[in-house]
Amino acid sequence: MSRLLLPCAALAAALLAACTQVNVHGDPKAYVRAQSEAAAPARLRVATYNTSLYDETDGGLIRRFEAGDDNARKIAAVLQRVRPDLVLLNEFDYDPQQRAADLFQRNYLEVAQPGGGEALRYPYRYLAPVNTGVPSGLDLDGDGKAGDAARNDRARGNDAWGYGLHPGQYGMLVLSKYPIDTAAVRSFQTFKWSHLPNARQPRDPATGKPWYSAAVWPQLRLSSKSHWDVPVKTPLGVLHFLAAHPTPPVFDGPEDRNGARNHDEIALWARYLDGGKPAWLCDDQGRCGGLAQDARFVIVGDMNADPVDGDGVPGSIKQLLDHPRVDASHIPHSEGARERAQGYGFARKGDIATHTGDFGPKAGTLRLDYVLPSRGWKVEDTGVFWPKAGTEESKISEASDHHLVWVDLAQ
Repeated sequence: MSRLLLPCAALAAALLAACTQVNVHGDPKAYVRAQSEAAAPARLRVATYNTSLYDETDGGLIRRFEAGDDNARKIAAVLQRVRPDLVLLNEFDYDPQQRAADLFQRNYLEVAQPGGGEALRYPYRYLAPVNTGVPSGLDLDGDGKAGDAARNDRARGNDAWGYGLHPGQYGMLVLSKYPIDTAAVRSFQTFKWSHLPNARQPRDPATGKPWYSAAVWPQLRLSSKSHWDVPVKTPLGVLHFLAAHPTPPVFDGPEDRNGARNHDEIALWARYLDGGKPAWLCDDQGRCGGLAQDARFVIVGDMNADPVDGDGVPGSIKQLLDHPRVDASHIPHSEGARERAQGYGFARKGDIATHTGDFGPKAGTLRLDYVLPSRGWKVEDTGVFWPKAGTEESKISEASDHHLVWVDLAQ
């Protein structure tokens, strides 16, 4: 029998199902399988990936994508293998025309890559301006020169709202298989650091005086890139995708201004999860208040903070890991991370198998990238795409100094 439309009444007693017609291709068991699959709860794979897809020059990433970029092929291959339904890409240069995002989608994700899987299409995306590379017009690094008057590229980058050599460098990109409620997106790009309660205002340890002047401090933006609350309409309901990329807690001086900023960028999400209607917590659109208590969310991003190791302010990431609304009990890990950390030989207090960032023999590995769901989700699986050296998969995993982290969620 080549093809059969089997009335469901023949199986009603066994299946207790409504009468429909199912193409079983001559196999009655196919009906049972189809019914089982239809009744199975949907699964949502959520991920974060610092892709290192940035360029030192404005428009440089676009030109690389147009010419053909080997690292972009490898990044796309990793995404094709893991196939997240919803993913944040950190360090993906922003351009207002979305040219880089268009090229990455069409020329890389939608083309099967060596070492990857089948072509991958994301019908929905969210991207917006970030603070990196945007001139502040202020002297933020204390060298006596402000903005464009700075003497070199690094000094100009230091005087931007977030370190960068051109606006949009190290940007963020959200890719989704499901619709994004763009009208409900909340961004905190311009939120002032001084507005955060108990902000860690950097101080000169030699004098105890504030590092930033009384004129500069009230103007400083907290987010080095931006903080986004992106509501996504998934089969499991609306998910608030809380995306950020706090500054690394290094590249400063004894005042530890970057360490303080990293701590407080993470603190902003913790206070956002507290909910309520605090008048100080206002987004770029003028809407004030935290995340509703009944909202389901996932926090994603390169947080540049290890729970116990590294140069960050102690307890920075624990503001999220220990938050009562966050389920941090499922910790992604990989064999590749363990192998690499053991090879470097750094003394670490934490579990090296959970590390996600690799900074070479001088700095070692750390856990920096997180996918943290709210309580109430069923976490079915987790992982870090960091294969062991010498495997076929390892050929595509070294395009960035970070590795993709994913979590599978269900009802």
